Amino acid sequence: MRLRFFGSTGVAVPVVGQGTWRISTRSGRSAVAALGRGLDRGMTHIDTAEMYDDAEVVIAEAIGARRDEVFLVSKVLPDHASTAGVVGACEHSLSRLKTDRLDCYLLHWRGRHPLEDTIAGFERLVQDGKIVSWGVSNFDVRDLDEALAIAGPGRIACNQVLYHLEERSIEHGVIPWCEANAVAVVAYTPFGPDRFPAPSSPGGRALAKVATRIGATPRQVALAFLTRESSMFAIPKSASSVHTAENAGAGDIVLSDDDAQRIDAAFPVGARRSSLAML
Repeated sequence: MRLRFFGSTGVAVPVVGQGTWRISTRSGRSAVAALGRGLDRGMTHIDTAEMYDDAEVVIAEAIGARRDEVFLVSKVLPDHASTAGVVGACEHSLSRLKTDRLDCYLLHWRGRHPLEDTIAGFERLVQDGKIVSWGVSNFDVRDLDEALAIAGPGRIACNQVLYHLEERSIEHGVIPWCEANAVAVVAYTPFGPDRFPAPSSPGGRALAKVATRIGATPRQVALAFLTRESSMFAIPKSASSVHTAENAGAGDIVLSDDDAQRIDAAFPVGARRSSLAML
């Protein structure tokens, strides 16, 4: 599994991690087993959020005594993002995760609370040792500019955003901004929202051609393409050990320029959006 520094944190993190949206205790033992399989395969970046039902409880069970192996991330809801609310929400997440700290804590998206208050809460948590770093999610360039002006350089660890082969608009502005400011970009829903390219589609055929040539699967090729830049990470979700192992295999793939160009042509970036795409 390839590692790279997570923004300005100086921490080496696997390029492919594990998302937990829609994972809950109702998933049974399979979700716990899938997360454990991911850890065994080097997918030590685990992402969750307070709004993900009881995913934090599942993660706590999956991690167990392996906490020090994990780069653990959770997110605070916008309605809880006042200074005091951030602290309280984090403490609740820590309790559910059965840990004393988060490696990174994110604002899930912008809401009614001023960013100054949210960032003040984050910085208080850093001072108290309850989080190591903090970042944002679903932030466009204007939002990032505002956060940078408040926090100063080197404080925003990452921006977690929607990014998949059929939604590449962050390449226009968000990715260049993050690269220029040493902010990691974490792709959520990297296979698309329940619509990975069909094998019979032009894009599906392009993925299959590359996959056959390098001895990989189309989904592994997609993840390798999405994490090709030095600022990029991806957090695909899987409640299956088989699919988790497949995702992990993408972390060792480096596409040739020709293969990357073939996929780029099959899934064009498209026009710049007036607002950031998000789920």
